[in-house]
Amino acid sequence: MKRVPIAGAELLVEDIGEAKRGTIILVHGGRGIGDHAGEMAAYRPLSDEYRVIAYDQRGCGQSSLTPPFTFDRLADDLEELRATLVGAPCIIQGGSFGGMIALTHALRHPGSATHLILRGTAPSHHHEAEAVENIKARLHKATSASVRMVEKMFSDQVVDDTELRLIWAALQPLHYERFDPDASMERTRTMSFHAKTHNDLFAEKDYDLRPRLPEITIPTLVVCGAADWICPPSQSRLIAEAVPKAELFMVEGANHSVHVEARDAVLARIRRFLAEHEERQA
Repeated sequence: MKRVPIAGAELLVEDIGEAKRGTIILVHGGRGIGDHAGEMAAYRPLSDEYRVIAYDQRGCGQSSLTPPFTFDRLADDLEELRATLVGAPCIIQGGSFGGMIALTHALRHPGSATHLILRGTAPSHHHEAEAVENIKARLHKATSASVRMVEKMFSDQVVDDTELRLIWAALQPLHYERFDPDASMERTRTMSFHAKTHNDLFAEKDYDLRPRLPEITIPTLVVCGAADWICPPSQSRLIAEAVPKAELFMVEGANHSVHVEARDAVLARIRRFLAEHEERQA
C-alpha cells in the first residue's frame, strides 16, 4: 500500500504484479461506500501477467475526504493517477459506479486507455428509476429493508455515515443470487461509509453519456450479471450496442456482484478478450 498525492487529495493505492502484458487500473464503485479491496480481491489473479493497480477514490475508503466529489473530478483523478504511476496508456476496469467513472474518463481523456472493461454499470443516471422499480419488486428478499431506504440510497438525503451503513446492510440480500449473511455481516463491519461523498455524487443529475458512447473507439468488454438489479442488463446492452468495438458478456445466474459470484468465468473472459486484441494488433 502507498499514498499518492493527486490534485489536493491523497489516494490510497495498492500496486501488484509486473506489466508483462500491460497494466490494469481497477476503479471501484460505491459512491462513498467501500473501497478498492473488493475489486482487487476479484481481479488479483490477473497479476500473474499484468500489473494491477487499485485505489480508493477520493472521499472513499482510506483516501482523504477532500472535495469536490464529482464525476469529472474522479475521472480526472484517475487520469492523474495513471499519468503518475504508469505514464503510458493502459487497461481501465470499472465496476458499477467505477464503470461510470471509467466511461467518463474515456471521453474526457481519449488516448489514455487501450481497453475498457466495464462490470455492471450504466451510461446515464436514468438507470436509477429502473433500479428502484427492480428493488421494489424484490424487496421481499430483503426483509429488513424498506422502500424509504431504497429511495434514500439513490438520493442526496442520507443523514450520516451510520445511516448509510445500515441502509447498505439492509439491502445486501439484493446484491447476490446466493446470499451469505455471515459474509455480509463481515463486509458491513469492515467497510468504510462516507455519507458526504455519497450525497454529493447523487446530487449530480447531469451524468448522461449515451449520445457520446460512439466516440469511445477502443476495445471494450461489458460484463453483466443477468439478474443485476441496480445496473440492469438493459444498461449493459445499451453500452455494448453504442460503443463501436464493444463486446457483451452476460452471465446467467449472477447478480450485480457477478465478478464475485462468477469470478472464474469473468476472469477467463477478460483474459480471452485481452489476448484476442493483442493478436489483432500483432
